[in-house]
Amino acid sequence: MSAAQLLNPKAESRRRGEALRVNISAGEGLQQVLASNLGPRGTLKMLVDGAGGIKLTKDGSVLLKEMQIQNPTAVMIARAATAQDDITGDGTTSVVLLVGELLKQADRHISEGLHPRVITDGYEIAKTESLKFLDEFKLNKEADRELLISVARTSLATKLNSSLAEQLTPDIVDAVLAIYQAPAKPDLHMIEIMTMQHRTAADTQLIRGLALDHGARHPDMPKSVENAHILTLNVSLEYEKTEINSGFYYSSADQREKLVESERRFVDEKLRKIVELKKEVCGNDPKKGFVIINQKGIDPLSLDVLVKNGIFALRRAKRRNMERLQLVCGGTAQNSVDDLTPDVLGWAGQVYEHQLGEEKYTFIEDVKEPKSVTLLIKGPNAHTITQIKDAVRDGLRSVYNMIVDKSVVPGGGAFQVACAAHLSSENFRKTVKGKAKWGVTAFADALLVIPKTLAANSGHDIQDSLAALQDEYAEGNVVGLNLSTGEAMDPMQEGVYDSFRVLRNCIASSSGIASNLLLCDEMLKARQMGRNPGPGGGEEQ
Repeated sequence: MSAAQLLNPKAESRRRGEALRVNISAGEGLQQVLASNLGPRGTLKMLVDGAGGIKLTKDGSVLLKEMQIQNPTAVMIARAATAQDDITGDGTTSVVLLVGELLKQADRHISEGLHPRVITDGYEIAKTESLKFLDEFKLNKEADRELLISVARTSLATKLNSSLAEQLTPDIVDAVLAIYQAPAKPDLHMIEIMTMQHRTAADTQLIRGLALDHGARHPDMPKSVENAHILTLNVSLEYEKTEINSGFYYSSADQREKLVESERRFVDEKLRKIVELKKEVCGNDPKKGFVIINQKGIDPLSLDVLVKNGIFALRRAKRRNMERLQLVCGGTAQNSVDDLTPDVLGWAGQVYEHQLGEEKYTFIEDVKEPKSVTLLIKGPNAHTITQIKDAVRDGLRSVYNMIVDKSVVPGGGAFQVACAAHLSSENFRKTVKGKAKWGVTAFADALLVIPKTLAANSGHDIQDSLAALQDEYAEGNVVGLNLSTGEAMDPMQEGVYDSFRVLRNCIASSSGIASNLLLCDEMLKARQMGRNPGPGGGEEQ
C-alpha cells in the first residue's frame, strides 16, 4: 500500500470506486428520467421505436419496458421496478425514484469515508422499522363503493387527465364489484377489456354483459333481439370434412347427389332439433327471441333455415367468449344437440349487433346476475386507446388491492413524511447503535424524494411544500401534499389514498436493490450465463 493510501482513509481501490460510481450514476440517471412522471401533475414521455412508431405515456412500467436501456445497472433497476408492477399493479416510478435517492444519499456518506457495508446495515434496520411503521400507519377499512372510487381515482389520475379519470372511475369500481363474490378474492380475468376505435375516449363504457367482436353472417338475420333465450353450442352445422385423408369415387352423378343429400340430411336433423327447442321455449310469442352462439361453423344453407325460423345465430365464436357467456347469461354449453332441454339455455334482456365501418360487434346486455363484465374502451386513435387500456389495468388492480388488503394508506406523500419523521425521532435513534445511524438517516432523507417530486411536478417550491408538511405532521396531523396549492391537506378528507401493498413492496424492493448495488465492488465480463464454461473457463475481466 502506498504512503498516500495510508494517509488517506477514504482511499479505495480504483476498480471498486469505478464500479460504485457506475452503479450510483445509473440509479441517479434513471431517477432523473422518470422523476417528471410522478403524480397527477407529471409530464408525458414520447417513445419512438426503430420503425418510427410513436407512443406517448407517463406510465413508469410501460416506459421501462419499452425504453432501450444500455447500462447494465439501469437494466437491473428497471427489471426490479417492472416486477413491482407485475406483483402489485403500480408503484414502478416510485421504486425507481427511491432506489436513485437511496444511492444518492449513500454517495454523500461514502464520499465522507463511510463504508458501504455500514450504510446498507442502516438501510436494513430502517427498512424493517418502516414496514413496521406502515402496518401501524395504514387505515383498516371495509371496501364500500365510495372508498373504492377514491382509491381508483387516485390511481387513474396519475395516468390520465383528471376529467377522463373522473369519468372512468365509477365504471372500473362497478366492474370489480359486479364480479366480486365475497369472501373469495375478485378474479380480474372475469373483466374483459375490449377496444374499439370509434368516437372519443369519453365514450368508454362498462357493459354488464359480453361484447363479441363479430356479427351475424346472414343479411336477413334480425339486428336486435329482446328477451333472448341463448343457446351456447359447440356443434358443427356445416358440411363436415373428414379428419383423415380419404377420397370418394363416383361412377355416376346420381351417386354424388345421394352422398350430398345424405350429408345434408345429417345437418338438417341437427337444425330440426334446435328449431324444436326454439318453438318449445318461445312458442309464437313475438316478444321472445332465440339466439345461438356457436363455437364451430354454420354453412349458408343452415343460416337460411335459422333465418326462416327467426333465430339470430353467430358462428366461430372464440373459446374464451364461450366460457364467459355461461358466466354472463347462465345456461350450459352443449357439445351435442341430442338432449336439448330448456334448462340448458341462458337468458339476456337484449342482444344486438352494432356495425362500425366494415367491422361488426355483437352486444349481450341486460343480464340478470353477470359474473363477468366487459369494459369497452373507445378512442379516436390507437395511441389514446393504448393509454387508457394501461391506465384501466392499473385502476382495476388498485381496487383489487383495497378489497384484498382491507386497508389503505393516506396518499399525497403523507406516509413518506410520517415515516421519515419517525426514523429521525430520538426515540427510534436511541435503539440504533454505532455507525448504522448514518444509514438510517440516509434512508429517512431518501423517503422524502416522493413528496419533493410531487411538489416539483406541480410547479411549487419544494422546500416550502416540504416544510409545510413537516410542520403540520409535528403538530400531530396526518398530512399529504395538496397538488393545487402546494400546501398541506388531510388526504382522508380529500379522498387521496395509496395502496398498502404497493407501498410495502416499494420499500422492501427499493432498499434491497440499493443495498445490493452499493455492495458491488467490481464489474466483470462473464461468459454466457446459464452455460458451463469449457476447460479452464471462468470469468474474464
